[in-house]
Amino acid sequence: MKKILIAGTNSGAGKTTISLGIMQALTKRNLKVQPYKVGPDYIDPSYHTFITERHSRNLDSYMLDDEKIKYIVKNSSKDADISIIEGVMGLYDGYGIDLDDCTSSYTSKLLKAPVILVIDAKAMATSAAAMVLGYKMLDTNVNIAGVITNNVRSESHYNMLKEAIEKYTGVEVLGYFPPNKEFSLESRHLGLVPSVEVETLKIKFDNLANEIEKYIDVDRILEISETEEFDTNFSLDNFVEDNQMNNKTIAIAYDKAFNFYYRENIELFEKLGLNIKYFSPMEDRKLPKCDYIYIGGGFPEIFGKELHANKEIRQAILNAHENNIPIYAECGGLMYLGSKLEDNNKNVFDMVGIFNGCSKMTSSLKRFGYCLGEATEDTILSKKGDIIKGHEFHHSIFESNEKCAYHMKKIKDDKVIDEWEGGYSKNNTLATYLHTHFYNNLDCIAKFLNSNK
Repeated sequence: MKKILIAGTNSGAGKTTISLGIMQALTKRNLKVQPYKVGPDYIDPSYHTFITERHSRNLDSYMLDDEKIKYIVKNSSKDADISIIEGVMGLYDGYGIDLDDCTSSYTSKLLKAPVILVIDAKAMATSAAAMVLGYKMLDTNVNIAGVITNNVRSESHYNMLKEAIEKYTGVEVLGYFPPNKEFSLESRHLGLVPSVEVETLKIKFDNLANEIEKYIDVDRILEISETEEFDTNFSLDNFVEDNQMNNKTIAIAYDKAFNFYYRENIELFEKLGLNIKYFSPMEDRKLPKCDYIYIGGGFPEIFGKELHANKEIRQAILNAHENNIPIYAECGGLMYLGSKLEDNNKNVFDMVGIFNGCSKMTSSLKRFGYCLGEATEDTILSKKGDIIKGHEFHHSIFESNEKCAYHMKKIKDDKVIDEWEGGYSKNNTLATYLHTHFYNNLDCIAKFLNSNK
């Protein structure tokens, strides 16, 4: 089983650029590369998917237990030549200070994946060895099998770094990467790649792969990635058998405004026998004939004008709500189902209008990180008192006089460090800022599907 985890010493060390470059280099070698991302991020996986033409998967230890993570990797990598896992933040950064709490290092141990550590070696010499040694010794059960030095301008500088790191740490140095602004990814609003950007991105990633091959020992990475397999005792078989929904259709919003979905969420619907019909709230004038609607996150604030202009689809979704078709919306989906949306330039646009309220963009993050939602009433996803794990990340607030359906809590070290009210439920519609992974609570999906039997 070939697999590696590419981690950074910290956010900004260059692990995303290096990860993308290695994925592209291996893909150009006609290898089937299965990508993964540690944590809940949607943006980096969209680049993974673009490069490899295989859906990137999120490996999130907060929302998923160990067996479910192993199940996802084992099943999605069956026909792949190699799995490349991009870490999150720094190697040992996670939820709190526990080394095994949602960290890239823990994921590497769980999956028996060797780690390639990316360090920013600009203006460093032997001190780089001290850095690597610290990462090696903090948890000796983590297999740091190689180092890549980033932001290194010359071969002579690299040779000095390589000699020092290998002498004082015993960790092999696999190459370096020079600073190059050509490969910076300035726009974080990728999502579904606009057609006008596709060719530009292809050229950029192709050039990145050429540079990776020039400065980094890709052959050695392939050798290091040859590791033992693992097993899992998790299975979806009984759940799928008990919840078959043949001859039912779910309409999923998917376009430049809405494209934040965990791939397993959609595949779970497919496993249960639902027909998947994608639609664009920006461009489609008709809603597909359906029994359920799912609207994920994204960037509705960027496309407020287009969403406002499409009155037909907004009315169709409102009609579906009034006809009690179950609708589940996350984050950007919540913003879309409100009455109004105010963008960063204070332009106000009409939205669907299921919930009375206005989404307003803010200058800073309003919520960020893992949290729990306890249902204060029955919804299409949960019974009163049920708790859902998830993740919030948004630069907006939803101003509304609607009653909230969830009491939200952020907990660290068994202490509540923040709490608030969130989520809105009306008839068969639920909208919330909370992103969740369906594997976390399969009962939620069973309840959602049973709401329209």
